[in-house]
Amino acid sequence: MRHDLSLQQMSEDDDRSPPVDLRCTSSSSNNKTRNCSGSISASGSSTSSSSSSSSSSSVSIPVSIPVIEYQSPYPDQVLENVLENVLCFLTSRHDRNAASLVCKSWCRAEALTRSELFIGNCYAVSPTRAMGRFSRVRSVVLKGKPRFADFNLMPPTWGAHFGPWVSSMTKFYPWLEKVCLKRMSVTDDDLALLAESFLGFKELMLVCCDGFGTSGLAFIATNCRQLRVLDLIESEVSDDEEDWISCFPEGESRLESLIFDCIECAINFEALEKLVARSPSLKKLRLNRYVSIGQLYRLMIRAPQLTHLGTGSFSPSEVVAQGESEPDYVSAFAACKSLVCLSGFREITPDYLPAIYPVCANLTSLNFSYANITAEHLKPIISNCHKLQIFWVLDSICDEGLQAVAATCKELRELRVFPVEAREDIEGPVSEVGLQAISVGCRKLQSILYFCQRMTNAAVIAMSENCPDLEVFRLCIMGRHRPDHLTGEPMDEGFGAIVRNCKKLTRLAISGLLTDRAFSYIGMYGKLVRTLSVAFAGDSDEGLKYLLQGCPRLQKLEIRDSPFGDAALHSGLHHYYNMRFLWMSSCRLTRQGCNQIARAMPNMVVELIDSLENHEEIEEVETLYMYRSLEGPRDDAPKFVAILKADG
Repeated sequence: MRHDLSLQQMSEDDDRSPPVDLRCTSSSSNNKTRNCSGSISASGSSTSSSSSSSSSSSVSIPVSIPVIEYQSPYPDQVLENVLENVLCFLTSRHDRNAASLVCKSWCRAEALTRSELFIGNCYAVSPTRAMGRFSRVRSVVLKGKPRFADFNLMPPTWGAHFGPWVSSMTKFYPWLEKVCLKRMSVTDDDLALLAESFLGFKELMLVCCDGFGTSGLAFIATNCRQLRVLDLIESEVSDDEEDWISCFPEGESRLESLIFDCIECAINFEALEKLVARSPSLKKLRLNRYVSIGQLYRLMIRAPQLTHLGTGSFSPSEVVAQGESEPDYVSAFAACKSLVCLSGFREITPDYLPAIYPVCANLTSLNFSYANITAEHLKPIISNCHKLQIFWVLDSICDEGLQAVAATCKELRELRVFPVEAREDIEGPVSEVGLQAISVGCRKLQSILYFCQRMTNAAVIAMSENCPDLEVFRLCIMGRHRPDHLTGEPMDEGFGAIVRNCKKLTRLAISGLLTDRAFSYIGMYGKLVRTLSVAFAGDSDEGLKYLLQGCPRLQKLEIRDSPFGDAALHSGLHHYYNMRFLWMSSCRLTRQGCNQIARAMPNMVVELIDSLENHEEIEEVETLYMYRSLEGPRDDAPKFVAILKADG
């Protein structure tokens, strides 16, 4: 409404007549306006130096008319109206942030035109402050716990509650349409309030969230009648024995995306089948492991328009296994002409894999990260995936499988190789052989996550030379302090080559045997690195100093089990205000050193997390989590969290 009013005000400003003191009452006023080239006769006719002499006895009297510039009575308002219309075309939040820093006028205009609010840390700002500034938001993206929470390094009851945010949204954003939460604690009551408060609500995405169950989903399905997207991704959903699928309203559905592969309980398949049948706009559907391949077939023949499909278990039900005739799975996949993204395969029976052959040529994304398949299973599939750009897979395919990927997938942009068994005491099935093959065959690669037990500097150097467009390089060598397994040397030169040759690198995860030299390379060449993860690496405090003093763009720094102490921590005083957060666990920090940071930087929140809840008695710090905040320390910290005060 306010946006419409601003547009109306701008139109009125454009049509506004000049002020009274600029108006001319003479009938010849149009001729007098802004005339600065000649003189005006008493009778009103214009004369010039080249005019012929007149026989008339009348005398021309030159009259000097001042040039009067039109002045808008509301110049700031006009400027802001123009800015609002220009800023509407800025979609990047980074560009918008830059625009808001120009001056107060630009800051106001940018706030009035921002439709999506992104909060990278739910404790960095209060809901009231954020929503008071950005009053026309229709989409909210909110992040809570840091990434290390995914690895059980943070107690589940640490915080990041959605409750205060959704309560404020009901007051400030009655027209809210979209909410995306990541690593937030969400309750069923939160979802009920969300569902009942926004009549036009359309999209809900919960990524790595917990605290809610199928009862909360039932509230969303029942009340959000405009719902288009319901995506539950790697979230923990409790089984409340609530048939949430049946709660979607009867009649044609507007659903475009329905993702629930993380739900670990059975669903009402008959209700799901009816929902899919009456959702003509459904493009994305990802099923949980309780949906069999026979049920998948029934859904696919009702939704051939799907572009993204998560297959569920991809194994037969007991009835089919006992001898009933098999559906024609191949024809069902062949009918899905628009399918470009395929995932699922949670309890796979490899004999059914040939069913997906008809869609392989069209796929741009394939996720086998839950499918324990071999290279022999993979080869007939991957040999037809010439358009593939994103590929996730388990290391069960071995180096041989990665070589097959390299031979075919020349357009590959992202590769993730996960371990079947994340153990340090085994010789893993993938190694430097697979990595080097990928670097040679997939030269357009931009992002890689690679778990292995063995690696060499030569293979990492080859990747840096063959894939210079890498933006994300995460190499996780499982096992503490593992060197180059052929030479016995530290992995310094390999990671040094990555930061030196990959000029676009913004995210880096390092592991293996690394000395301070590797950190000096990162500080010297990693000028664009924004996210850095360190595990079991470094010699001394000098390593961390290299990072904090040499990486000006560093936003998120995660460190675990590394020999960095108070001196290293203090070397980043100049940079912490520019960072989103710093996480250090099982390092060599002391409570006294952390107190010094809290006193020196009062606008940083310094949290000490101790599983034993005896903060005062132990000088050694188990976990430090430090982040910037406009609000100061939070008021919902549990007992195992001690927040250090600036005056403490």
